[in-house]
Amino acid sequence: MDRSHLEMGTLDDKIEDTTIDLKATMAMNGEHRQSGWQVMVKDPRVVFWCLFFAFSAFGWGFDAQVNGAMIAIPQFRHVFGYTYEGQQVLSASWQSAFNSISSVGQFFGGFICSWFSDRTGRRWCLFLGLMIVTGGIFGEVFSSTRVAFLFSKLVLGIGLGFYLTIGPLYASEIAPLALRGIVTGGTNLAICMGQLLSNAVIKGFGERDDVWAFRAPLATQWLFVAVMLPALPFAPESPWYFVRKGDQASAERSLKQLYGQQADVRYTLAMIKRTVEADIELSSSSKWVQCFQGTNLIRTMISVGVFDCQHMSGIVFALGYSTYFFELAGIELSHAFDLGVGVTAIGVVGCTVAWSLMNSWGRRKLFILGLVGMTTVMLLMGILDVVPTAGARWAQALCTVVYALFYQATIGPLAFAILGETSTPMLRAKTIGLATVCQALFSTIFNIMIAYMISPNTLFLKGKVGFVFGGLGVIATLWSWLYVPELKGRSFAEIDTIFQDHVKARHMARYQTGVVG
Repeated sequence: MDRSHLEMGTLDDKIEDTTIDLKATMAMNGEHRQSGWQVMVKDPRVVFWCLFFAFSAFGWGFDAQVNGAMIAIPQFRHVFGYTYEGQQVLSASWQSAFNSISSVGQFFGGFICSWFSDRTGRRWCLFLGLMIVTGGIFGEVFSSTRVAFLFSKLVLGIGLGFYLTIGPLYASEIAPLALRGIVTGGTNLAICMGQLLSNAVIKGFGERDDVWAFRAPLATQWLFVAVMLPALPFAPESPWYFVRKGDQASAERSLKQLYGQQADVRYTLAMIKRTVEADIELSSSSKWVQCFQGTNLIRTMISVGVFDCQHMSGIVFALGYSTYFFELAGIELSHAFDLGVGVTAIGVVGCTVAWSLMNSWGRRKLFILGLVGMTTVMLLMGILDVVPTAGARWAQALCTVVYALFYQATIGPLAFAILGETSTPMLRAKTIGLATVCQALFSTIFNIMIAYMISPNTLFLKGKVGFVFGGLGVIATLWSWLYVPELKGRSFAEIDTIFQDHVKARHMARYQTGVVG
């Protein structure tokens, strides 16, 4: 949508502009008056498609859990590792390579997805991601050498970068105000469910004495692709995408697909058009460099920072390596698998708790409290490792379960909600892409670090890793107090005004924007 759409030199243009303003205001006021329950009853199609795209992250969650848990499977270490003091182990270098290469792929996938989605739309972007993932899974399942397996995980990672970008992007654009935080946070629920299925499948196959002990869990990822593909042709394209392209007719058709053919979508269309036009007035272009200029810089920093906080608090160690950590702590393998399933199951419970707290407590308070809780748990885990008793080992395992509950009830889903709300409309695809890229970068760094910190033939810190992430968690908590915003119940027009007025994060909840709706 270029600037010629904004020129209003004639009287007819000015009358049309006034009409659009009035319709946009009415639409925003209507959204403010609706409760989440009213939206679900009145517009179930909107809720369904928001969750459909948000659940693309299911595949990402599955792979993230497989990365760490796969090392706990003896047959995997037998095929790709070697014997060390009578045990099958995977060298720290290959362990870190396997666990970080997917994140390298996600780094590139985030960039490609944001570029592709702005040019072809959100639907085709998800389709491309599904195709790339399919190829990566095929390579993983049938690889018999470390190099082939590594390359397959790289390809898979590129597709997973699409999953993690397109879900919050589509959901944040389509979701009605009353459900915006919940459906964007639904991305994290999808991740949790993917992790739960991953651990359950590993529990079911992991103790086999053949190569299908690890190939079967990897092949299970195809089930998700098989579920998504048939429904994708029926998914409505984002009307925001069409408005940015200047295609009002297609945007209206898309809204009717979402709200029903009999719905009067003129007011919603006017609200989208006015928000996009105002955003164009503030931005000279929608290029990548705009993400780092003016108030967009702070918005980009917040969008990226909430995911960096996840990694600094120890998420890769506590969830990704939980099963292997339990095994190294001396817990019997079958019990380690059971605990791994328990950790991810409690995560699903945490996500449902987050849904009930997100709209009542708000984003900022819940995010900070979550970091405080997780930092405390990590420090306690480190302290327990100094106590060489069987009881202490089980207490460390319990710490991991409590950590999972804290994480999934707070910063896990909230990071996606904050990302969807903080990113500016014109740069949303690029900002979310950058968040995916930086998440992948941090994931790569921490996967390499953790592999060396816990491997039996390197540092072998065991639970003392808790001291490392406890310290990093303190830094993340301080950052969140300074920068995490409170944008609950704000329209995108209000959010733009808040950032333009340079309001401090701790004052945003009470700030009066003067924007109607």
